[in-house]
Amino acid sequence: MENRITVTICGTDYTLMAEESPSYMQKVAALVDGKMNELMTAGHLSRMDAAVLAAVNIADDMLKQQGSTENLRSQLKGYLDEANRAKAELSECKREIFKLQQQLQKK
Repeated sequence: MENRITVTICGTDYTLMAEESPSYMQKVAALVDGKMNELMTAGHLSRMDAAVLAAVNIADDMLKQQGSTENLRSQLKGYLDEANRAKAELSECKREIFKLQQQLQKK
């Protein structure tokens, strides 16, 4: 279900339609509004320039987060592989202990 919400970014109202909740879309709009206002205040930029720089900054943050996420996935896969190897080794040790116990009982 698509949600329709009106948000204000840099004094202009925009109607957004998205699958996400209205509260989430408000957070997104607040982030963009905050970045744009910060850039406009600090650099005395036009709204258009602030919008482009805000988009570049947000895209940069997103790409860095994707890289971090991929690193975490890779680490997690390594840990899971290591755990599976340890589990297999444990099973082999249990089989060996069982065999040794059987041999001791025969004596």
